Amino acid sequence: MATLEPKKDVRQRGHSAIDFKSATTGVAAKTMRNELNRMVSGETDPAKKKIFEAEMQSFFLLFNRFLTERAKGEKLDWEKINSPKPEQVRPYAVLDNVDPSILNKLAVLKLNGGLGTTMGCVGPKSIIEVREGMTFLDLSVRQIEHLNEKYNVNVPFILMNSFNTDEDTARIIQKYQNHNINILTFNQSRYPRVDKESLLPCPKETTSDKANWYPPGHGDIFDALTNSGLLDKLIAAGKEYIFISNVDNLGAVVDLNIMQTMIDAQAEYVMEVTDKTKADVKGGTIIDYDGKARLLEVAQVPKDHLDEFCSTRKFKIFNTNNIWCNLKAIKRVMDEDALNLEIIVNNKVTDAGQAVIQLETAIGAAIKHFDSAIGINVPRSRFLPVKSCSDLLLIKSKLYNLEHGVLTMDKSREFGGTPVVKLGDQFKKVANFEKRFKSIPNITELDHLTVAGDVSFGKGVRLAGTCIIVANEGNKIMIPDGTNLENKLITGNLSIIDH
Repeated sequence: MATLEPKKDVRQRGHSAIDFKSATTGVAAKTMRNELNRMVSGETDPAKKKIFEAEMQSFFLLFNRFLTERAKGEKLDWEKINSPKPEQVRPYAVLDNVDPSILNKLAVLKLNGGLGTTMGCVGPKSIIEVREGMTFLDLSVRQIEHLNEKYNVNVPFILMNSFNTDEDTARIIQKYQNHNINILTFNQSRYPRVDKESLLPCPKETTSDKANWYPPGHGDIFDALTNSGLLDKLIAAGKEYIFISNVDNLGAVVDLNIMQTMIDAQAEYVMEVTDKTKADVKGGTIIDYDGKARLLEVAQVPKDHLDEFCSTRKFKIFNTNNIWCNLKAIKRVMDEDALNLEIIVNNKVTDAGQAVIQLETAIGAAIKHFDSAIGINVPRSRFLPVKSCSDLLLIKSKLYNLEHGVLTMDKSREFGGTPVVKLGDQFKKVANFEKRFKSIPNITELDHLTVAGDVSFGKGVRLAGTCIIVANEGNKIMIPDGTNLENKLITGNLSIIDH
């Protein structure tokens, strides 16, 4: 009996590949759905079950989209990417006579889901001491408290925690009970890690070990605000705007000029951007894509366009992750089920050697969903993140003055910007950093500092110009008290012994 052979042309093979991928996608989605349903049905506490079910529904939609996009192999069309139009990114403007009573319509939220592990600390990153015995959290609380007192307003302070930081944060914030500040907390979602080979969830039960779960990036804020009920509560309390930033960005303070610009422009979403330097080449940037403002992250850039993305010629600004949103607009986007943030696939390997994937999203990607969304090109002083002990040295130094929880660069330094500081592995952990500096050096006239190897600093050291201090393997360098180093290269072995 004759059989009909399909024509072996390119299109046929292409369709077959897509059909196979679609079929595989369908099976993977169905299996994941069944596993998630089984976990949900195993939760006996009605309140916990309701939250967990909402989280798993959001996760499943993200997972399903990941499968579909992977099967289609869709990518951004690089030819459609243009620098933003002038109306899409506005200059920062100092406005006259801004009425501070607009602050009564504002809530301030800090992203507080991260741990201090990269800086060698246990617990939430926000409890690391950064200046004069005060933590990131202390500084933020002081800022809002001062704002409320100065303008006689009531700006609530909100922390979005993760399951990693929730318990510690609840304990810590009790110390602010007698302060003039209303502190609210809620948790971002908890999503299951996915086995890279089987595409099945790593946890088997809702109570499975913490290592099987992950907080899915700050793009989850919209789901988490909605699912927690906090979005509706804020709107009911008369709040109209929310200012969101990373808890470790010490430059992200409430700014009346930005808030008023947002109101005047009737913008539902404002992303603070700032001029890109060579240190910021990988930061996400606002682009014009098909006439609409969008965020372009380095992970989305094709390899052959990476150099173009990292240069400052075409992409002159980057996202600080200081975001202002209209609360009712968030509610509309969520009610319409319109949120469709680009998926960041984060590949990880567990301690047990299992390859897993985490599907994450970024808050900046939401810019495309809001009407009249704009970027505002803000001064660099609004981007002061502390990601490492090199950053910590700058913050602890006299380069910055501290008043009411706000750090401002000292007038004597404003001309030169921030020095470049690169501390080696021996300074990576906060405890080691503190041991190696008897006191923080005077770096008011410093341009560049590189330190590598076993190096320690005495009291009252002054560093100026370009200083490079390298202790080679097995050697030790101790910079004595009161040393004055300007444009110096020190290598080898050095210690001063009192006798």
